[in-house]
Amino acid sequence: MQDTLVIIPTFNEKENIERIIRATFSQRKSFDILIVDDSSPDGTAGIVKELQKEYPKSLFLEVRNKKDGLGRAYIHGFKWAIERKYDYIIEMDADFSHNPKDLVRLYEKCVKEGADVSIGSRYSNGVNVVNWPMKRVLLSYFASKYVRFVTGMPFNDTTAGFVCYHRKVLETIQLDKIKFVGYAFQIEMKFKAWKHGFNIQEVSVIFTDRTLGESKMSKTIITEAIFGIIKMRFAGLPKGSKKSKK
Repeated sequence: MQDTLVIIPTFNEKENIERIIRATFSQRKSFDILIVDDSSPDGTAGIVKELQKEYPKSLFLEVRNKKDGLGRAYIHGFKWAIERKYDYIIEMDADFSHNPKDLVRLYEKCVKEGADVSIGSRYSNGVNVVNWPMKRVLLSYFASKYVRFVTGMPFNDTTAGFVCYHRKVLETIQLDKIKFVGYAFQIEMKFKAWKHGFNIQEVSVIFTDRTLGESKMSKTIITEAIFGIIKMRFAGLPKGSKKSKK
């Protein structure tokens, strides 16, 4: 068992799943991987089960019986990781929008530089996004600006989904009280970590849009984020936080 678990939620990722698993295992630091699959009809879980024969001690699979949001899948994985006492837990997408080569950088930001949460940030050093149409780049960039304005969080990429958490953060923020399930889930997690005063730092990364499979983004997810953030902000004022760093 390694000290760090990479959680990859999946739904219909048969084109990407084997490649992302092998790429993660090929890094200079060893990671364990947990795939949380929402009963993908395309056979994603079956591919993972075959790979478990090759990686019996480091590749794990949890199959949920329904698809009810990214946030619920991650919370399932977080609880699994906490039970097994992993020190660090990293969120990563299955579609290579997050580069597995950056996993070590997120980990080292916590281990060597003292961060409780490290964010793979698209916007801490300009705009580092590849293969997105300009409309989507602007939507994402200004969404992060909007969230910063409403919540007061000081870091640049408030909506990022490539994040490393120390276990104590996940144990502190009461996962059962996380309300959002879609795009806003990532914002709520950061907001609660910041509200509790954890040290949150950013690592500049390049985000590359998927080339295989289909995006799970929808208008409903975006609407939840836009209007839910205001409600979240005024449900409880921040008590102060440690300084965020790039």
